[in-house]
Amino acid sequence: MEVEVLQTRLAKALSVVSRVAASTKAGLPILSNVLLRADGKQLTLTATNLELATVEYVNAEVKKSGTLTVPARLLSDFISNLPKDTIKMVADGEKLTISSGKYKSTINGILADDFPELPTIDEKEAVSFKIPADIFKEAVNQVIIASSNDATRPALTGVYFNTFEGSLYIAATDGYRLADRKFVEDVKSEIKAIVPAPALREVLSSLSDSVEDVEVAIIDSQIRFRLGEIEITSKLIDASFPDYRQLIPRDNKAKIKLNKTELIRMTKVAALFARESGGSVVCEAKKDEGSFGVSAVASELGENSATMEAEVTEDGKVTLNSRYLLDALNVISDEDVEYNFSGKLSPIVLRNIKNADYTHIIMPLKS
Repeated sequence: MEVEVLQTRLAKALSVVSRVAASTKAGLPILSNVLLRADGKQLTLTATNLELATVEYVNAEVKKSGTLTVPARLLSDFISNLPKDTIKMVADGEKLTISSGKYKSTINGILADDFPELPTIDEKEAVSFKIPADIFKEAVNQVIIASSNDATRPALTGVYFNTFEGSLYIAATDGYRLADRKFVEDVKSEIKAIVPAPALREVLSSLSDSVEDVEVAIIDSQIRFRLGEIEITSKLIDASFPDYRQLIPRDNKAKIKLNKTELIRMTKVAALFARESGGSVVCEAKKDEGSFGVSAVASELGENSATMEAEVTEDGKVTLNSRYLLDALNVISDEDVEYNFSGKLSPIVLRNIKNADYTHIIMPLKS
C-alpha cells in the first residue's frame, strides 16, 4: 500500500473512527487497530468493537492498493500533531511508514486478514429513510436521556424505533422516566427496532455542520447511519420493548403553561438544597394564587422555595427528582413548556407548547 493524503482530512477521519476502537473491551488486540484500505481514489478507514462499526472514506492519491491495520490511538495522535501538509503512507508487510516534511515514523501493525468482517446491509431488503441532520440531532438528544444503563434490562438500554399510525417514533425509558418523539412522518413499512444508546451517541458525535441529512437503513438485526462520508453500523438489541404508550396519561386534571427558562432556574436553585435528599424537589401549583413553586428542604443546609406566576386549573403537589426534571427541560425546544399532572402519585407530563411531537414523563417520588 502506498498513498498520499492531506493531513487535515486524515486527522479528521481518524478522530471519528478511533473512538470506536478505543471503546472496545474485547480481548482481541486487532480491535484496537484501525483498518486502512487504499483502493481506487480513496483511503477507507474502519474500526469496530464487534457491536459497532465506523467507516469513513477519505479522498486520496493511491499509488499502490493495499490494506493494513495499525493501532488507532497512536495513529490518530501522531497524525493530529503533524503539520497541515501532504502525508505519505507506505505499508511493507506489517509495518507502516508515515512521512510528512521533516517527520517520519514507522508503526508496527497487524495484517488485515484477522480483522473482523464488517456487517453488510442489502439496500433492496432494508427499510430506509432520510431525515434532516438538525431534526435527527434534536430528536435523539430529547429521547436518549431517558435510556437506562442497567445491563440486566437490555431493552431499556437503547432507543426504540417504532411505527405508529403511519409515522416513525423514537422512545426510551429507564423505568423512572419516559421520552417519546415523533421522528419521521409517512413511513410505509413497519419498524420495531431497539438501537443501542452508545451507537446513537456515536452518530451524534460524528455529525458535523456540513452534513445535511442522515440516511438510515434497518434490516433484521442491523442498523446503518450514513452521514456524508461516514457510515456507522450497529447491531440492534435483541429484546422486547415495553408497550410504553399505555404508560402515557391520557387525561390530566391540570395543564399549566410555564416559562422554561424560569423553571430551570428555580429547579437548579432548589436542587442545591436537595443534595442530601437524593435531589428530590417539591413542585406545587396553587389555583387561587395563580402560582407554581419549586422548593426543597435540607435538615442541615436549610430550605429554599421560589414561585412564578402561572395559569393553574387545579391545585396539586408532587415530589420529583430534580435531575430528571432538568434533563427534560434542557432538551425541550420551546421557550414555554406545558406541565401536566393528575395527582400526587401520578406521573407528570411535559410537552412543548408549539410543537407537540415531544412528550416527556417523570414518575413522582414518595414524599
